[in-house]
Amino acid sequence: MPNPKRRHSNSRTGKRRGGHKKVKISSLNVCSNCGSLKMPHTVCDVCGYYKGVPVLKIKEKSKKE
Repeated sequence: MPNPKRRHSNSRTGKRRGGHKKVKISSLNVCSNCGSLKMPHTVCDVCGYYKGVPVLKIKEKSKKE
């Protein structure tokens, strides 16, 4: 039974394994509270809501003048 002559590098292995991990643009959903794009089944980064329920307290960014 044949054996590999050389070990495959970590980057080469990662390229093979990680090719399907990229998030597709079509899999983004619109937040029901603020309307921004977010990943499905996650809390919105902008407003902190999940399924219409506040989960995180998001601090408002202060504008430096």
